[in-house]
Amino acid sequence: MNAFRIDYGEELEEAIADLTLQIGDSCDIVDRFPSRWLAVALLDNDPGLEEYLGGSVDGEALLARRDELRAALGSGIDTAIAGRRYDVVHDITASAVDSGARRDKTATDRIDSIVINRYLGLPIFLAAMWLVFKITTDIAGAFLDWIDAAVSGPISDLATSAVSVVGLEGTWAESLIVDGAIAGVGAILVFLPVLFSLYLALAFLEDSGYMARAAFVMDRLMRGVGLQGKSFLPMLVGFGCTVPAIYATRTLDNERDRIMTAMLVPFMSCGARLPVYVLMSTIFFPRYAGLVVFAMYLLGIAVALVIGVILRRTALPVTRHAPTIMELPPYRMPTVHSIWFHTWVRAKAFLKDAGSIIFVTMMVVWLLMSIPVSGTGSFADTDVSDSAFAAVAGTVAPVFEPAGFGSWEATGSLLSGFVAKEVVIGTMAQVYGVETLEMDETESPSTLGSLRDLGTGFGGAVVGAARAIPAMVGIDLSTDATEPEPSHLMGSLRLGFEESSGGHGALAALAFMVFVLIYTPCMAAVAAIRHEIGSRWMWTSIIGQSLLAWVMAVVVFQVGILVGAG
Repeated sequence: MNAFRIDYGEELEEAIADLTLQIGDSCDIVDRFPSRWLAVALLDNDPGLEEYLGGSVDGEALLARRDELRAALGSGIDTAIAGRRYDVVHDITASAVDSGARRDKTATDRIDSIVINRYLGLPIFLAAMWLVFKITTDIAGAFLDWIDAAVSGPISDLATSAVSVVGLEGTWAESLIVDGAIAGVGAILVFLPVLFSLYLALAFLEDSGYMARAAFVMDRLMRGVGLQGKSFLPMLVGFGCTVPAIYATRTLDNERDRIMTAMLVPFMSCGARLPVYVLMSTIFFPRYAGLVVFAMYLLGIAVALVIGVILRRTALPVTRHAPTIMELPPYRMPTVHSIWFHTWVRAKAFLKDAGSIIFVTMMVVWLLMSIPVSGTGSFADTDVSDSAFAAVAGTVAPVFEPAGFGSWEATGSLLSGFVAKEVVIGTMAQVYGVETLEMDETESPSTLGSLRDLGTGFGGAVVGAARAIPAMVGIDLSTDATEPEPSHLMGSLRLGFEESSGGHGALAALAFMVFVLIYTPCMAAVAAIRHEIGSRWMWTSIIGQSLLAWVMAVVVFQVGILVGAG
């Protein structure tokens, strides 16, 4: 009876014959392994076999010859071998199954013929991401001004009144509560609708079954950097939060893939960065805010792919990759309960985990801003530019002058962002909003009037969100052509960036967003990297991302000035 044998094609068969001939009778392992099987396994880069052969003279010679043959055949040998085996299995099963009994194509099959098409798959994926970010910037963005009015109006007024009742008006306690806790944490709550809408959209895509298709579509692109499509799943998780995305790398097959994926995940824009993009793009690029935010996410993916290519050719060369085999779940219509559950869990985790970090960091920032190091002020009653916070940030600020945002205010916001990106906006609210709040102290609006304006503002936000839905497809139902009045923070930010950049505020804002995108996500992510892949890679990530962020921010600003874009 003849032994079953797969024909791998002319080129591979010649290489197999070459190795089989060299194995011959003189090889000291031929008695343990059939010579043809051994030759195919060698060409397929079997890691266990390579380790076994490394200890013998005959084995070293075989490995050297194998390397020569693989170099001559070029890349894709592993895929070619696996593909031929699947072809044979397909032929055998096809001959054993009655063709008349084959099932009709399901709805999932028909959708997949379009969604994971080799030509349409990537554009559809990008279109889905574009829709997600239009929802977060256009629809959810309509509620930003309303929440800002609630925080800076009734909430602050009530806090001031409560402080006055207990006799602490004008003391450091009032400054701590109003300028520290409420201004800092309130600035984050302003962007909760943006994060909530992002979690809502991602939950819909996950429950519908599309996220698995996104990983499949990205497989070819990921293989270009030496990874499989499965590595894109942790990166997709990274759009929500970097920390669970790094821990999700545990599902990958080998250590090399885990290390590379963990190093690339921080370049994915987590939800904590989104408020920074939305705020800056709304101020400096109001007509193209959605496009700018979308561009930040695409830039993060592009940078990750470039870094992956560099790592593949240097510290993390490809050894062996099996073909990607994934089970794609059937499409299903997500239920309201399921989407709400996943969205609420993520939003609650953000408020619980990030809330404590934000509060502690804002208190530290307030304390540094309350300590005078120059001028004639006293504790909690000093000009912010004379504070310890301004002094610390001012020593670092000159580093960012080539990027257009070399002010102590912008630098201080970035320094606090090392703790967590959620506190960047909170710090901005404190350092940029101080002077404006001081100018408005004499106005003292009534709490009742603020509550009335709050109700009116909520109605306007609902109408604005409703109008944003048809506007996403080019139908503008807006009847008011005037620009909305900017908030205190937005106006102060515009003036600050225009001043620090020499009149190129939009370019400086874009460079600032690029820096926020690239540099270290947060200390929790740093701890996760250290836990999963070790201290050496952790420091490589911190130092490498910081340097790359500075270089890219400087390039964006300086090249923009050269081409007259600012």
